[in-house]
Amino acid sequence: MTTTAPLLDPRVIALAHYAGRAVLETVLARHGVTFQQSVTLRLAAVADGPVGRDRLAEGVTGALKSDPAQAHGVIDELIDARLLAPDGASDVRITDAGRELYARTSGETAPFSARIYEGIPVADLAVAGRVLSLITERADAELAALSGSPRK
Repeated sequence: MTTTAPLLDPRVIALAHYAGRAVLETVLARHGVTFQQSVTLRLAAVADGPVGRDRLAEGVTGALKSDPAQAHGVIDELIDARLLAPDGASDVRITDAGRELYARTSGETAPFSARIYEGIPVADLAVAGRVLSLITERADAELAALSGSPRK
């Protein structure tokens, strides 16, 4: 019996997203970190030094398609946990504990990611990357239109 691969559609994308996210959330739960906190911590970790709190919240909002107030709440949670710290009047920075946690969770998820992507030809990954980037761009434009924001 042969099987035919499904065409890429919203369901296939969602199943892949949630399968990968479940792996990540399982690792994060061991450290008492939520997915939203992980996304926020990553953005702070890859920044070149302190980042504006509003800019960090915008990055989280853009990545998660969440409410800005929720993003600011997550930043507050990370400050309370001493994983982020205020820096000046309007900036925040990742702390040593935050950087260590980010490195540890990234290191723990790396082998899972490697196994998930193992054996997929680079050309297939490139095509998938282009298609998913285009879908994201179009979905962002539709979301902006729905919310009354200018299209990007």
